[in-house]
Amino acid sequence: MLELTMATVSGADAGATAGMTMADAPSEPGAVLRVGRDASVCRLVTPDDWLFVSRVHLEFRCGPDGTWQVGWLRGSQAEPSSEVRLIVGEYAQTLTYGGTVALPRGSSGELVVQDRTAPRSVNVGFYHEG
Repeated sequence: MLELTMATVSGADAGATAGMTMADAPSEPGAVLRVGRDASVCRLVTPDDWLFVSRVHLEFRCGPDGTWQVGWLRGSQAEPSSEVRLIVGEYAQTLTYGGTVALPRGSSGELVVQDRTAPRSVNVGFYHEG
């Protein structure tokens, strides 16, 4: 099972958790959870006017062995208007635009999609059962 929580945070709301949304999926091969502005394909949807987030920005996909990976999907622009960081405990890693990274089993952490032009972010917490 992969559980996700998402909060959108702007400069004035730093530290607030109002408006948090949740999604989960069983760890079955081919299961997918997406985060972005397009409600027709994303389980966790960001505000329409937050253009630093792509229509489908992050994709969590379960592999054949039941482990999850997250990918930062390339959008319509050659260069992204955001940065994505993966934080697991003391470990932090910047994701590559178009890149994918595995989520360790039995771990929890956060992905932060940070706007490069304004003090706002999309914070996606995750818990991947062991």
